[in-house]
Amino acid sequence: MKLKFIADLDYQKQAIDSVVQIFKGQEMSQSNFTVSYGPNAGMIQTDLGVGNRLDLTPEEILKNVQDIQMKNGLPRSERLDGMHFTVEMETGTGKTYVYLRTIYELHKHYGFTKFVIVVPSVAIREGVYKSLQITRDHFNELYDHTPVEYFIYDSQKLDQVRNFATATTIQIMIINIDAFRKSFEDPDKEDKANVIHRPNDRLNGYRPIEFIQQTNPIVIIDEPQSVDTTPKSREAIASLNPLCTLRYSATHVDKYNMIYRLDAVDAYNQKLVKKIEVMSVRSEPSFNVPYIKLVEVKERKAKLELDVESRGKVKRTTKTVKYGDDLYDVSGERELYRGYIVEQIDWTEGNEAVEINGDRLRVGEAIGDVDDDAIKRYQIRKTIEEHLNKELWLRPRGIKVLSLFFIDKVAHYRDYDQEGQPIKGKYAIMFEEEYRNLMQKPKYRPLWEDPGIDQDIEKVHNGYFAQDKKGRLKDTKGNTEADTDVYNLIMRDKERLLSLDEPLRFIFSHSALREGWDNPNVFQICTLKDSSGTYVSRRQEIGRGLRLAVNQNGERVQDYNINTLTVMANESYEEFVATLQKEIEEETGVKFGKIEKHIFAKLVYVDEKTEEPVQMGYDLSVKLYEELKQNGYIDKHSMVTSELKKAIENYDLRLSSEFQPWLPAIVKEIKRHLQALPIKDGTKKKKVHVNMAVLNQEEFRQLWDKIKYKTVYSVDFDSEQLIDLCIAAIQEMKPIEKIRIVSRKGRVEIDHVTGVQAQVVSEKVEDYVSLHHTLPDVITELQNRTNLTRKTIVRILTGCKRLDDFKNNPQKFIEEVANIIQRQMRLLLKDGVKYYKIGDDAYYAVELFQNEELLAYLNDNAIPSEKSPFDHILYDSDVEERFAKRFEHDENVKVYVKLPSWFKIDTPIGSYNPDWALVIEKDGEEKLYFVLETKGQEWEGELRPGESAKIAFARKHFEAIGTDIEFVGPENDVEAFMLRVVSR
Repeated sequence: MKLKFIADLDYQKQAIDSVVQIFKGQEMSQSNFTVSYGPNAGMIQTDLGVGNRLDLTPEEILKNVQDIQMKNGLPRSERLDGMHFTVEMETGTGKTYVYLRTIYELHKHYGFTKFVIVVPSVAIREGVYKSLQITRDHFNELYDHTPVEYFIYDSQKLDQVRNFATATTIQIMIINIDAFRKSFEDPDKEDKANVIHRPNDRLNGYRPIEFIQQTNPIVIIDEPQSVDTTPKSREAIASLNPLCTLRYSATHVDKYNMIYRLDAVDAYNQKLVKKIEVMSVRSEPSFNVPYIKLVEVKERKAKLELDVESRGKVKRTTKTVKYGDDLYDVSGERELYRGYIVEQIDWTEGNEAVEINGDRLRVGEAIGDVDDDAIKRYQIRKTIEEHLNKELWLRPRGIKVLSLFFIDKVAHYRDYDQEGQPIKGKYAIMFEEEYRNLMQKPKYRPLWEDPGIDQDIEKVHNGYFAQDKKGRLKDTKGNTEADTDVYNLIMRDKERLLSLDEPLRFIFSHSALREGWDNPNVFQICTLKDSSGTYVSRRQEIGRGLRLAVNQNGERVQDYNINTLTVMANESYEEFVATLQKEIEEETGVKFGKIEKHIFAKLVYVDEKTEEPVQMGYDLSVKLYEELKQNGYIDKHSMVTSELKKAIENYDLRLSSEFQPWLPAIVKEIKRHLQALPIKDGTKKKKVHVNMAVLNQEEFRQLWDKIKYKTVYSVDFDSEQLIDLCIAAIQEMKPIEKIRIVSRKGRVEIDHVTGVQAQVVSEKVEDYVSLHHTLPDVITELQNRTNLTRKTIVRILTGCKRLDDFKNNPQKFIEEVANIIQRQMRLLLKDGVKYYKIGDDAYYAVELFQNEELLAYLNDNAIPSEKSPFDHILYDSDVEERFAKRFEHDENVKVYVKLPSWFKIDTPIGSYNPDWALVIEKDGEEKLYFVLETKGQEWEGELRPGESAKIAFARKHFEAIGTDIEFVGPENDVEAFMLRVVSR
């Protein structure tokens, strides 16, 4: 199988564009240099090298960065403080794809060719290399087979470094930070330094690093929080002499010049990753047997965990006790503990223990608790059960289901007898017993009979672990050479594991190898951790299965009902969510419920006269923040108050008149910061059933007959009108200034001890226009960006009489003109699309409802329903919840349906799925039929331009099918909508 990639995901394009725009105004440029030697070398090498060259001043870069930050609603950099730029993207949203594609875009726009990707570990290094391999065809198609060479730095293959410096094509070097962190200036300690810092005969006595330095590479740092956390690492990065560093991670520690952020909450809410449900698998305290666990021992005292009664409630609590204490008193006089006395406390090192009623407890041991292995067995059983349920549903759809078990000790899965022969560990035995038992159930017979599912139980599960020299599996830390082979295997097997023909479906791996696992079809994750084992970050745990699943054609599955990751947690649902939220706050600095000064800067409204977006900007954003504070909506720590929550719920947010145009956008932004993580409780999951009584009801059939028809559309707009509009808009464009050039005079010296050293002698800035430099092909560039014919573009350019601006700064001219043409095309397109009903035979059949597989989480995203084709209505927002409840209880609403994801209307900018269809009876006589779009915004201008255009096309679709169905929306107030309808 070959994974396919989607080229037009908006959030990825925005992340890529945010980096490209840093260099806005830069010309296509490279710098040529000669690798030459100091006066003592006695010879000159004439190999020509090609590096990246930057023509912009720091002031211009800072201005570009501030523009990007305002557009993306991020804190503003008041000064650059180094050429370091931060991109934050949640795990599973395609961070590696984004930075690899950014390389191609930077080359396309500015001619940059030298890139170094610095990674923290073997696992990530192998993952990046694999990504370069599997995206190659995709990028070849997108970038017209632009030549690219990539390699993993290897100190045994230094010719690759020379080639990196001298080649004129895109060069990508992947290097582990450990390969160049050790640098010693002292020649006596040279053999301790990494090879990259040592003079090398094969490179004519030069250090490999010097070749890299002269290319002025753009350095991409993958997971910087693990790469440059020490002064030594930062020094190592600086030694590459980067043009700039681009830092990509979900969890940054240092946030230099943040230019793009897609945090965990955004990723979940925009459905860019799988939704998470937590199945709490743990021993519920029975409180009916005395439970005692020894937590800690100190001199003359010990900490015990007991079931303590307080104010009529029993809660598991830690208490400090000393010799002679009666646990009856300590537990709040619970009868169960009567007679349990602390008889001895031993605090000698290595023998810490207590004795209670003759029972000797060491630290971590307990009495009255469920056996730990019984819990592990139950975790394994629930994981298999969840896996098989998903397989029943997803195998017929061509989607492979994988489950991942992380364990602390390899011996629990695969052990060795005295002769060194492998034998099954306790988890492998538990797995096989539980799998056998579950597969006997009649419910899973379709799987038993599936020819693609192997009957041999040993082929169903396997382990990925590091091996010692004898080939025996062993525990490791995840960063040793022995782990490299496992990562290679994981990467190599990635596509094979996605095939339905591959019998392996359950995978056991060492928890130290977590970051190597990143398979999109992991649907269950179960960590079988010893209580004394290392702490596993919840974020790391779920990060292994967040990517959206793929089918047998290698295509991403967009159905959100399918994309659910189930985590088997050995703790309560509430504890898991609280811990995960705390980790996100600590790791990303995102505080749930905190309003910051800059967050409103990106908000826009569309001016009715000019139809142009008007951005709030930083100064007004700060002013709004201060007003919210004065009104008591946020406290002195910038945290949201109950007043603000109430105002948002009651649509009663009071702001001064200058903020009114942005009000819907402000409300939406505040709501975004009020949201907690949308994690579901797996124990409250319920399958949604079809309500046949409603499906066969006369009113529903009549409604369906009115909306079921399909249409086609044609696009027709007047080229002459487009040319005239574009010419007029370009003539109104602001003048484009000349390029400013910084010239620095510097002296460079190179010798074997200090390497390359530069000293600036003088510096000046001046305007620059050369009649001799090669101007880019403006017609082809605009053609690629707008898809218009050359003839049309030539007429626009000659008619606008602004070609002098093109000579001043070609790159900026092309960007501005492309934006103007695209905007005029969008406006014309709206009016030029015509819809036609295909015929009476092309429609969505009502029987499709019976194929729907939906899951509801009670009290979370569903309400019971008697008026809809399903026994529960699933909603995605509080607005949808309000509409569903009103429709369900309003006697005027006869029948309604939340339109399924397969009910799609084709539009020129992608398919569109409306929210509701319903029948309203007025005065007991007249029936009114509606298709309704609900949105959490008050008016269309607040919707993303694409979304509001799709709604306009949907109106034309329903007009074309001609069945007196009325398309209404976007609505966000159900009371106002119902009042309007019944009072017509």
